[in-house]
Amino acid sequence: MLYVGLCFKIALAASRRYKSKPYVNVRMPPLMPEAYIVDAVRTAGGKRGGALKDWHPADMAAEVLDALVDRTGLDPSAVEDVIMGCVGQAGEQAFHVGRNAVLASKLPQTVPAVTIDRQCGSSQQSVHFAAQAVMSGTQDVVIAAGVESMSRVPMGLPFTLPMQHGIGEGPFSKRIQDRFGVAMFSQFHGAEMIARKYGFTREQLDEFALESHRKAASATQAGAFGQEIVPLATETGEHRTDEGIRCDATLEGIASVKLLQEGGSISAANASQICDGASGVLIVSEAALKEHGLTPLARIHNLTVTAGDPVIMLEEPIPATHRALDRAGMKIEDIDLYEVNEAFAPVPLAWLRELEADPDRLNVHGGAIALGHPLGASGAKLMATLVHALQARGKRYGLQTMCEGGGIANVTIVESL
Repeated sequence: MLYVGLCFKIALAASRRYKSKPYVNVRMPPLMPEAYIVDAVRTAGGKRGGALKDWHPADMAAEVLDALVDRTGLDPSAVEDVIMGCVGQAGEQAFHVGRNAVLASKLPQTVPAVTIDRQCGSSQQSVHFAAQAVMSGTQDVVIAAGVESMSRVPMGLPFTLPMQHGIGEGPFSKRIQDRFGVAMFSQFHGAEMIARKYGFTREQLDEFALESHRKAASATQAGAFGQEIVPLATETGEHRTDEGIRCDATLEGIASVKLLQEGGSISAANASQICDGASGVLIVSEAALKEHGLTPLARIHNLTVTAGDPVIMLEEPIPATHRALDRAGMKIEDIDLYEVNEAFAPVPLAWLRELEADPDRLNVHGGAIALGHPLGASGAKLMATLVHALQARGKRYGLQTMCEGGGIANVTIVESL
């Protein structure tokens, strides 16, 4: 007891001594540096076997890298890293397509690169990693990019090719299958699950698809994509227009497309199009803006990524957006424009309903149903469309989100400057 009493007295005296000292010498940590988008570009989408079928993906991505330094006047040697999103890392996209894109570009060989795979959100994650590098103070000039040639590296090739040769058992081990009660995770099954959960009919999905084509056609005719598209040379001239847009689309025509599953509601017409393309975003610090005389288009306001149910898979943008808005201290009404990837029509429709968002602010220039979904390139592609749309319309805040394989979703909020 004497020992306990003595310890108590010592502790009490110490607490009084420390309380008596004012906290005048406490230094607050410095504010985190800001990350700025200086430019964001993309190629026009090419249909499978279409205008971009002869472009090697490393060369196609290199064109985007070159465009970013050419358009901004940045010294190529100032680039400290390239983060390249790509899903189908096989064939011509194997053996580090990010580094190969740098070697095919005008960037010096001293510029490093990394290739990442967060499924459909790969190049949106590239944007996040680039922004995080800048905000941490680790780097000042980073290019976030993505590439996917779905003509030359068909979707699923890294999975199907080994299976065709009897190599391995596939990506989903028995432990995973037992845990979730499925033999594999399917985006098509997930899309049907969302449609059933939210009660969307085939007609509603087809109407959404038709509106995507109409908006994309209108945006193209108005020249709305002019600031973001990097032209590519083809046999028939420069490729500047997204090939997937059906200017003459009708509800009857969309409704005539065969369903992917008997008794379901998803068809190829109300899902995203297979597409070839590349995209890139130049992200820098405030110090780099001053040093290189750059003018920013936007500021990164929030970076969020979450994960959930891998079976329904495509619903995760909803909780991810709630978290992003909460962390940013914002409401959906504060966001002027949203880009929600149109992997399948039920995905943005469910997002709209659950967020109680304004449909007039959603995918104002159409989405992947009309413009195509070049997998690893889609994240930076949507960012290019978003920041240029904010600039053109004189709006302030934009939000981008994507559903991703495995039940993951990225959300990025930007402030136009």
